[in-house]
Parts: sequence; structure tokens; C-alpha cells
Amino acid sequence: MISKRRSFIIGIKGKKLTKQEIIFLRKYKPWGIILFSRNIDNLNQIKQLVKQIKILFKDKKYPILIDEEGGRISRLKKIIDNSLFSASYFGNLYNKDINKFKTYYNVYINQISYLLNEIGININSVPCLDLSNSNKRYIIGDRAFSNNPVLVSKIGDICIDLFHKKGIGTIIKHIPGHGVTKIDSHFKTPIVNNKFSKLIKKDFKAFKNKKSIMAMTSHIIYKDLDKINTATHSKIVIQMIRDKIKFKNIIITDDISMKALKADLKDSVIKSFTAGCNLVLHCNGNMREMNIVAKNSPLLSNFILKKTSQLYKILS
Repeated sequence: MISKRRSFIIGIKGKKLTKQEIIFLRKYKPWGIILFSRNIDNLNQIKQLVKQIKILFKDKKYPILIDEEGGRISRLKKIIDNSLFSASYFGNLYNKDINKFKTYYNVYINQISYLLNEIGININSVPCLDLSNSNKRYIIGDRAFSNNPVLVSKIGDICIDLFHKKGIGTIIKHIPGHGVTKIDSHFKTPIVNNKFSKLIKKDFKAFKNKKSIMAMTSHIIYKDLDKINTATHSKIVIQMIRDKIKFKNIIITDDISMKALKADLKDSVIKSFTAGCNLVLHCNGNMREMNIVAKNSPLLSNFILKKTSQLYKILS
């Protein structure tokens, strides 16, 4: 039963479930599982892994996530080559020839959706709605469609709509905006000094009024909003996302094990829920850490159950 699941998403270590992982999944029942390149060898192997997970939960629509952005973020690279098709590729195409963009982007998403449906993966962690920056040191880089929030927003809407029509859920990221900093939150805590009045008109603007059922937070401190806490741990920022960006659906954290979060893992999990995040994401497959996340994640709230029901209506 979905109501018996807990409010976290977990990564697994290898290309098949270990006995220890099976025991863990049966005991703690995470809301979903996210897969990475380390979990994928070939098409038949990944199909069997996904099938095993869904049988374990007795749920054909059990949420299984992946980051298949194209370009340099492609977890399916052992199966398909999407290295050319970065977000910036499509953003540039949109600017040059919108009709050509529509044709190419439709074909691209049809292709990705077909493959995901064939495997059984039902949520793709796209679109990335962060803005690009001309400075090449900025971490988002070609993962962004553009530095123009209006264009990013438009392509984001198209991306969400096309994937939904193919039965694939989406996750907008990294809300409320990662493109403004050059620091990689995997390793350090980015701090943004820009005034809120500027951010809401530019970086935050691309995220407004999106129909995705899920959004992923940024592990960034926006000093004009909260001088101490990253967005993931900030009640102020999460409330701003609800009130100003108007995102009313499921908010998940970015990977809770990233170095941008300075609290220990238990405190990071608790602070995320206290701030208003709905689901905690943990990616590295470390069993000791997975147990900490699981033990400190509550059962699904009525809000998450309602939104999960809405998501299931989209999923193939």
C-alpha cells in the first residue's frame, strides 16, 4: 500500500538488488528509487532491475527516477548517445528557428520517452530551469536552455507537457534557481548575495506556474532571504516557493548527502522536513546512510498521497 511508504527516495549501489537492499526496501518502503549510470549495464539488465523493484512493491507504477537531461548528464549513455542534445543545444535552436526546434524537440522527447517506457522508468528529472551564465566556470553551463528566463520557462512548459503526454513524470530543478552561482553544491555551499527583488524577476522567474508534479530544491543560501540556511533547509525559501513562485506540488530535496549541507545527515533530513520539503532524496547507495535517512523520514502525509495519486494518473 502506498500509504505505508516513507517520505524519501533512495539510490541503490549496483546493477541488481542485494539481499541487504531487498530487506531494507521491504522494511522502510521508500516513496521511490532513483537510478544512475552505476546501475545500468545494458537494456535487458536494467529492464530486469526495474521489473524486480516493481514486483517487490507490487506496484506497476512504483516511482523510478533517472536524470536523463541529455548532453553531459545522461545516465543512459551505455544504451543511447544523447551527448549532442544538451539543454543549451535546444535553447539555441529555439532562438534560431522555432519551427525546427519544435520538430527536433518533439522527436527527441518521443525517443527518450519510448526508451524510458521500454525500461519501466517513469520519472525523468527534467527540465533544468536554471539560467545559464556566460562565465564558463558556472556549474550549470550547457544544462541550461538559456540565460533568458522567459525562453527557459517556455521550453520548460513544452518539456513537461511532452513527457506527460508520453506517460513520464517530470521534476523541475533546481528550485528556486542554481544558475546564479558558479559553485558546485556537490562540494561546497554556494552563497548568493543578489537581492530578492532581482532574483524574483530573473532566476526565480523561470520556475513560476509549472505543471510538473515535482520540483527539486537547490542547496544554495540566498542571503537576502535567509542568511543561514540553504533553500533545502529554509522555511523562508520554501514558503517563498509556495507563495511567490506558486509551486503547489511535491517538493523534493536535491541529494541530501551533498557537501553543501553542513549539518550531519540525520539533522539534514530532519531540517529538510521541518523547512517544508515533502520528500528527501539520497543517492549514493551507502547502506549506513540509507538507514539514517529512512529512520528519520515520516510516513507519507495526506498531501503527498494526494499528489502521488495525481502523478499516477500521468504515468504509463
